[in-house]
Amino acid sequence: MLKVGLTGGIGAGKSEVSRLLDSYGAVLVDADLIAREVVAPGTPGLAAVVAEFGEEVLLPDGALDRPKLGSVVFADPARLAALNAIVHPLVRDRSAELERLAGPGDVLVNDVPLLAENGLAKVFDLVVVVDAAEATRLDRLVRLRGMPEREARARMAAQSSREDRLAIADLVIDNDGPLEALEPQVREVWAELRRRARRS
Repeated sequence: MLKVGLTGGIGAGKSEVSRLLDSYGAVLVDADLIAREVVAPGTPGLAAVVAEFGEEVLLPDGALDRPKLGSVVFADPARLAALNAIVHPLVRDRSAELERLAGPGDVLVNDVPLLAENGLAKVFDLVVVVDAAEATRLDRLVRLRGMPEREARARMAAQSSREDRLAIADLVIDNDGPLEALEPQVREVWAELRRRARRS
């Protein structure tokens, strides 16, 4: 089994790369999806978040109000660290459970947004970074996701720098251009991952 860490700054297009790799046959462990799962209504994770941040981070139906919580934590590094201290161990444990289901010849892709921030590069056999210029990422967040520019900039600033991500990359996917330029690159990376998985 080849254990791959996939990362990229917010707005770089990592989710699209994940989707493509999954469609090619990768075993995908998506930290964002797991992060949602571990704070779903009725979970100990959500109870811990409410204990830390108060009931105002809940929607009327009892689910987590992610935009509200995001506006709190991305404006304050100490609050972000408090949230990470709750969620990251839960995500790590659930990811490990899913990883145990992968077979010996599989390419296991861990989609980890904060891989660089949390110093996780050494956990993987190799790291794939989806890269795009800051201006491109900001444009996507504001234009495509409808995020206010101030919030988009705060979220980008809360992550590692582009240089720090590239410093840990074994393979880089350049997603600064249009979507149609992305798939050929991802196919090439997938072929390389399959080659390495066969050798491992």
